[in-house]
Amino acid sequence: MLVLLPPSEGKAASGRGAPLKPESLSLPGLAAARETVLDELVELCAADEDKAREVLGLSEGLRGEVAKNAALRTAGARPAGEIYTGVLYDALDLATLDAAAKRRAAASLLVFSGLWGAVRVTDRIPSYRCSMSVRLPGLGALGGFWRAPMAEVLPEAAGSGLVLDLRSAAYATAWKPKGEVAGRTATVRVLHAPTRKVVSHFNKATKGRIVRSLLTAGAAPKNPAGLVEALRDLGYEVEATAPARAGAAWALDVLVDEVH
Repeated sequence: MLVLLPPSEGKAASGRGAPLKPESLSLPGLAAARETVLDELVELCAADEDKAREVLGLSEGLRGEVAKNAALRTAGARPAGEIYTGVLYDALDLATLDAAAKRRAAASLLVFSGLWGAVRVTDRIPSYRCSMSVRLPGLGALGGFWRAPMAEVLPEAAGSGLVLDLRSAAYATAWKPKGEVAGRTATVRVLHAPTRKVVSHFNKATKGRIVRSLLTAGAAPKNPAGLVEALRDLGYEVEATAPARAGAAWALDVLVDEVH
């Protein structure tokens, strides 16, 4: 099972660990693209703070993020699972998983990133600020920039099993599963059962809990139908829609009664 996650907008501090070693990151087929984006981002942030803040969509209060980006090559690095914070990651709570569940997380979780393309939660990265919706001056929109490298690398990373796609729309632009990979991909919405409406905050928290439940239980569904069964066994109310045509993903709705 491969689980595709969005990053968090806010991130923990880098700390005092050893600096980034780009060659150590997972998915080495993305290495050249990562270096290109990293060079562009560091150069932008080191040269003109005001322009960088405008390009990155940062408020005056987040001006310090520009200096942080300028120092990415020398900043301390920590496992990505510690860098990413926010609602989904709070609910997932990787640090409190038992040893077996942590091994499953290391093998199955893939976090998409405007800067790195995608990383495993064990990859050591510095804290940064660069969303997939950013348009860097020399590269254009990062969602479009990453499509070609991702198309080369991600099908192999997906292997022959289930792909659970929990990404937000901006990060889904970087890679869309196609062909037979799409047929074993499931996307998930979280709906407030009484109103049938998506609630953004609760959507993220529930997705984090779903991933934690699967990792803790050691569930290893091979396909979307198996995922539906596994989630129901774990107590989730799930409605599934099989693709109407070849090359499309399954759509799963997880229904919840309480918004918290």
